Amino acid sequence: MLERVALHQTRLRTPGLSLDSRGIALGSHGLLLFPSLDRLVAFFAVYTQHQPLDDWMNKLRVELLRSNLGGREVALIVQIDASERMDSMAEVAALAGGFTFTGGGRFWVQYRDAAAPYGYDLSEVSQTQATYQLHHTTFNQGYHVERTIDLKALFLRLSPRRDPTAGTEAGPRWILAEQGLGGALLHYLRRSDVQARVGICEWPPLSALEDTPVRRYLFDLPAYPPRMNRLFTSTPGLRVFVPVAPGAAVEVGYRHPIQLRAIPSFRGPGLVLFLGRGEAPLELPQLPILGTLDALVRMEVFQGDPPPPAVPAGEPSPLRIPLRLLPSLRAPTDVSAAWIEPAQLPLLRKLLYLLGSDTLRKATLALSDQGAFLRTSRGTQLLPLGHYYRALAPNLYVPAGYETAPAVSPQVLLSAIDVPDGSVVILRHHGAPWVIPESCFVSLETAILEGTTWAPLHATVLNELASPLPRIQLQIEDPGLRPLRDVEIEGP
Repeated sequence: MLERVALHQTRLRTPGLSLDSRGIALGSHGLLLFPSLDRLVAFFAVYTQHQPLDDWMNKLRVELLRSNLGGREVALIVQIDASERMDSMAEVAALAGGFTFTGGGRFWVQYRDAAAPYGYDLSEVSQTQATYQLHHTTFNQGYHVERTIDLKALFLRLSPRRDPTAGTEAGPRWILAEQGLGGALLHYLRRSDVQARVGICEWPPLSALEDTPVRRYLFDLPAYPPRMNRLFTSTPGLRVFVPVAPGAAVEVGYRHPIQLRAIPSFRGPGLVLFLGRGEAPLELPQLPILGTLDALVRMEVFQGDPPPPAVPAGEPSPLRIPLRLLPSLRAPTDVSAAWIEPAQLPLLRKLLYLLGSDTLRKATLALSDQGAFLRTSRGTQLLPLGHYYRALAPNLYVPAGYETAPAVSPQVLLSAIDVPDGSVVILRHHGAPWVIPESCFVSLETAILEGTTWAPLHATVLNELASPLPRIQLQIEDPGLRPLRDVEIEGP
């Protein structure tokens, strides 16, 4: 009934089957056939370890099929848009003991394998009354749909497996406490300085003979000390859960067979708590309102008369300390100024003849009765003269080798000194700071050049010559045979 699809084949007999861009026979849907539900669970357990179900969770359905021979099998039908995804699904299905088919509607053919790399096609389409007619290289069988299986309900029915190592690592936890233990656990966590949030959850009564809902405390703990592990897991009435997805958590010591974080149904806004010991899971359609422990602990009320109101005291004395300059162990940097005392000014005049033109243009100088303050961007280390200063700010200087105490910013220092704008502040290691207006600084080359006196020089105005110059006539003659005959020779 089946024949292999050849390369570059253009005609296919199976309804709904076509060739994709790689030349592979592919239908609009894929069908994975499993002999039982546990094989389907095994498929999801392996597949969700590598791929999430976000893209095709809404495009699949699980159906329980009954064959013409009376046997029941499980089919997973999913919409397919590329053969690459179908390849990965076929590989995992074979590992789980299932068969893979492709097609759409009623007729399905076996998906490609190593014997037919481009897939299979029907050699002849036969009449059938079955809902699905599956064609395999080893069998041809018709199936009828008995019922549809809800995939989320199937995952909720799966019992977590015992795993002693599950939940031993540090991380966030959910703790479900019975109503009688919730208050005690709340105060215990608060005394132990454990950050947590708590809310009240309600479930329907356990039996028809009860008319009150089941209430439990739900604690959300981002972390807690490892010493509390045994207390929480061994106390009756407390159940600890490890979050495995935004909307699912599994009890400590158990592991769910499916990677629930790969399934969009377990990503909130509710919460599903999977219990161990074969118990049914607890499902919350919506998380309760959670409050911090500090807001819910028992408050102590003061007994007796309230204390008298406080009398306003006087204005406190300001907290002020003087500014100091302390020797610094760090190498001086930004040394860009020097203070030259009046006794050293003659030596400065001699050194000015040795400075280059670039230094003379960029340096500025201010003269006062206390000496001269020289600023230059090239550094004053070139002048072995005066006391060096470094710049804390463009207009704030401290002696080189010193630093301010307390170590406040230069803006705070300028505001504390309270000097007008456009002034240069010079902090000294002894004595009050000096303040020089910026207008007193002039260019060094302008300040050092001495003015030169000059004297007028009178010149005599020359008149034109009275007589004209004689005319010179030039005549060219033939020198003849004796060109030197007119030359007289003196001496022997």
